[in-house]
Amino acid sequence: MEENNDKAEIYSQRVRAGKRTYFFDVKSTRSNDYYLTITESKRKFKDDNYSYEKHKIFLYKEDFAKFMEALQETVNHVKGELLSEEALAELERLEHAESEAAVDEELKWE
Repeated sequence: MEENNDKAEIYSQRVRAGKRTYFFDVKSTRSNDYYLTITESKRKFKDDNYSYEKHKIFLYKEDFAKFMEALQETVNHVKGELLSEEALAELERLEHAESEAAVDEELKWE
């Protein structure tokens, strides 16, 4: 563990999304309680250098169900009420392609 008192990381998953990367990390407290951090990392260019801008959300286990419900309702609202038929079809095509790519990745021999 680092000096800055970071908690033990139990599980991590990375999602690359264009210029952004999202990290979903499960961590534990000293009393073996679990929470999730969601970090958005965005690469920023300035002159010939780059840096990363990060934003983090801490989500505690007692809020998981409420968070998931609100997230799903919000995604459903965007898909059902805000997107045009063409945009929705493109989104579904991308989701299907990503799903198939994930299955292909799982089937590769290392």
